[in-house]
Amino acid sequence: MGASIHLVGDSINHRLILSGYQLHLSVRENPIIKNLQPASLIDSFELLYYYDENLGHTMWYIPFFSIILLYFSGCFTQNMEESKMPCSAWLLLGPSAAYYWYLVTEGQIFILFIFTFIAMVAIMMHQKRKGLVADGNGLFLMYSFSVALVMVGVWVAWLWNDAVLRKKYPSLVYVPEPWAFYTLHLQANHSPALKGNEL
Repeated sequence: MGASIHLVGDSINHRLILSGYQLHLSVRENPIIKNLQPASLIDSFELLYYYDENLGHTMWYIPFFSIILLYFSGCFTQNMEESKMPCSAWLLLGPSAAYYWYLVTEGQIFILFIFTFIAMVAIMMHQKRKGLVADGNGLFLMYSFSVALVMVGVWVAWLWNDAVLRKKYPSLVYVPEPWAFYTLHLQANHSPALKGNEL
């Protein structure tokens, strides 16, 4: 159900972006939303945004990260030879970390992600006391999360002083969405026709 809500919301969001919707602004501040008639449509879009960005994400990502934790808890062995990553895994580490970076930033789930990462570290320490070490799959998952965390840190540091995005994400945990960055800084350059319509 959470995935369905999220997919429907994302589909509408991407169609709106093509029509000039700007994700770095709130729903009511968007130029293409302001003049909607009847005015009750604006309330409908705000409700859709809430379901997509809050309820849908929560219902989708909590089970997702719970399954990751269950999987990770089974990735331990007593055989030190199995505690190695093959070359193919090292090659896939970058794309895997980028995937988790995108989930965290676009999904606005940094708190859930960091708690999952802390839980993974706790599991690893607990298993180590039992004489077990992470196997290749466990190491791959741990390294993917670690690199993704560094990427999120770099992303936040790069956009730390962006006043527009700061207004969009005023909470204590400031993690801007890539699509909001796109509509703010890149869309006008890549969509001259849209830029002309706004003028």
